[in-house]
Amino acid sequence: MAHLRFPRRTAVVAVLAAALPLTAAGAAAAKTAPEFDEQVLFAQHTDGYYCFRIPAVVQALDGTLLAFAEGRVNGCGDKGDIDLVLKRSTDGGRTWGPLQVVLPGNGDTRGNPAPVVDRRTGRIVLMTTWNPGGDDTIRHPFVQYSDDDGATWSAARDLTGDLVKPEWNSWYATGPGHALQLRHGPHKGRLIVPANHEGDGGALKGGPQGGHLNYSDDGGLTWKIGADDTRRTNDVSPGELSATELPDGRIYVNARDNTGTDPGNRNTATSSDGGLTFDRPFRTLPRLDAPKVQGSVLNVGRKVYLSVPDHPVTREIMAVRSSADGGRNFQKIGKVVYWGPSAYSDLVSIGRDRLGLLYEAGQAGPYEQIRFARFNTAYLATPNGTPPGLPEPPQPGPTTPDASGHHNDGYVRGGMTAAGDFDGVDDFVQVPWDRSLDLGAGDFTWSARFRYADTTGNHTILWAYRVGSGAPEIWLRAEPGSKRIRGFIQTDQGSVAVATTQAYNDGQWHDIVLRRAEGRLSLTVDGQAASVAAPAGSVTEGKQFTIDGIDVGRRLDGVDRFHGSIADVRVFARAVPDEQLATARRDLRLWLPLDRIDAEGGR
Repeated sequence: MAHLRFPRRTAVVAVLAAALPLTAAGAAAAKTAPEFDEQVLFAQHTDGYYCFRIPAVVQALDGTLLAFAEGRVNGCGDKGDIDLVLKRSTDGGRTWGPLQVVLPGNGDTRGNPAPVVDRRTGRIVLMTTWNPGGDDTIRHPFVQYSDDDGATWSAARDLTGDLVKPEWNSWYATGPGHALQLRHGPHKGRLIVPANHEGDGGALKGGPQGGHLNYSDDGGLTWKIGADDTRRTNDVSPGELSATELPDGRIYVNARDNTGTDPGNRNTATSSDGGLTFDRPFRTLPRLDAPKVQGSVLNVGRKVYLSVPDHPVTREIMAVRSSADGGRNFQKIGKVVYWGPSAYSDLVSIGRDRLGLLYEAGQAGPYEQIRFARFNTAYLATPNGTPPGLPEPPQPGPTTPDASGHHNDGYVRGGMTAAGDFDGVDDFVQVPWDRSLDLGAGDFTWSARFRYADTTGNHTILWAYRVGSGAPEIWLRAEPGSKRIRGFIQTDQGSVAVATTQAYNDGQWHDIVLRRAEGRLSLTVDGQAASVAAPAGSVTEGKQFTIDGIDVGRRLDGVDRFHGSIADVRVFARAVPDEQLATARRDLRLWLPLDRIDAEGGR
């Protein structure tokens, strides 16, 4: 992952204010001093598991914290041999006991934990799903209980007959994350477990899909389906629901949008009758930037908190955002808890003004660990500062000039002695990020000339913005072993590749053009064109978290070096016909003739 680099952390990090004199003013200030610490609860390749995923956390009546996760035995995929596991803390999350297996998979999958505490009895009710290890479309909800704060558990009981309609035959998911007991109104004490469902392949195949609420009025002994927003349209696609109760007694639901066509990756709905019906169908929150991922909501006092990665596209930058209007609007940028790769999470109130966050995180990817962070609301009000671990800005050095007028000169790296000649070892040209290079969601044209003669390996001609992980990016690469040249774009709405049927590795000069226009991505080499349907959306979304620009002659993370020659690189922020490329100047954002190297470069 080239876009963000993160220093390793110790297992526990503490940020505590220095002690103040014990004056009245000092004592008041101490109460609002920011506090934060975190530790790793579950880590890859420990306790006999390949990895752990899907966190959920609740606090028992006696204060015990229960952190649930899926213990995935043979890999990190969503199906297979998966146990439902648990760790408990009796000191507010400072220390944790050993791993317990709550529900063994025995070759099948036990997951999607949705626990809730009945405050009338102290019973902890846990709803999960089961599916055969080899098929995650056949899924059934189960329920079990603990009457000793999570130390022991009852056998799991199948609720399929009560909570799954016959037409919901393709998917069923509880939560995941903490469930809810109502505190106000005529339905006080009711248990609510949010869930989502699909049938006949879901909305993309014309089947029903949607979100619903399951409820129990007898402490989890019997269950019914309540509010249900099922649709066959694909404008909104609620999945992985999280619910909380607002001060006025309404149930607020915030959900991941799976495949919906409306703008935004988060959905919301409310229920004013104790979860029997939704006030209106789910709708998107287009101003809330987040990738497609599960999130968690929790009402504390007059605020609704939401934990979800802050990056608009990729699963990274775990943050907590607040809403002061019942979840209709959230902070544009939340308090960042972790800048690195991160994904699913769950929030819990742990007393006074303190919250706990159980979340997936890692260095190279988001599924290496599940961490538990404790912090107070004063910590959430502190500034984020500059993201750590960003690549250093390009250092001065030899450059090759940009003739577009935007001054996007390229830094010549490696031992390149002749402009445009790449040795395949350490030569490349680095063009730093600049606002003029932000192509956004519009049409664009990339063009260049190249020649090479290699018969194996991957040889990058141009690579821009990001690398992998679902991140928006553009690239052009020669792949002689597969006898092709490939162009690729990834946006915040999907990805697609287009390829030639030959490698053009004859040592002769060739003209190449990659263009997005009118919903198509086309690749043209020497006038021979191929095209595919192109996803809409931005190819540069999320650039506020990285300074990567465009590399000529290598992938942004330093691999797939080009061995040969590249010249006349041009980037336009519009679709330019082939016959106009040589003379067009409007919306020309980068033009590297690659015909000279200036020894004294630098911006």
